Amino acid sequence: MEVGIFLDRDGVINEVLTRRVKFVNKPSDFYLLNGVGEAIKKLNEASYKVFVVTNQGGIGLGYMRETALESVHQKMMDDLAEFGAHIDDISYCPHKPHEGCVCRKPRPQMLLNLAEKHHIDLENSYMVGDRDPDIEAGKKAGTKTVLVGNREKTISESDLKFKDLLEFVEWLIEGGSQ
Repeated sequence: MEVGIFLDRDGVINEVLTRRVKFVNKPSDFYLLNGVGEAIKKLNEASYKVFVVTNQGGIGLGYMRETALESVHQKMMDDLAEFGAHIDDISYCPHKPHEGCVCRKPRPQMLLNLAEKHHIDLENSYMVGDRDPDIEAGKKAGTKTVLVGNREKTISESDLKFKDLLEFVEWLIEGGSQ
């Protein structure tokens, strides 16, 4: 079995709720955060499987269509490719918040489905997020959890905390342990 790094998208990979962009509903709203391309390339080179797990309630709320989300994700892949980096798979929940679906974080279904599909050892894998639902989903899936950034105060206690994705990846690659 392989080790996976599950990444939330907004606030971990790309800007959100900044002066430049509030929500990412089209490719022109997508901006990689500093260090993300380098971080994901390092994960790829270290043979980690890298996944994106993202709630995209804007689809269910009618703010965007799935075709627009596909275009945003293509832009993400293109931007990462400029760094020689890639994502192995993407899972998203298109449902409205509070709709009660099984896939929306903090429920772990997106992680569980990717783990089954790609033969991932969840116990030795990491869920990296910037909000409580990410940390809760990782814990429920059985991964180690990593909180990055300072987007909001969290209630859930993550296993690890770092300034950003690159700082976590450098710690991990250098043989970090709890």
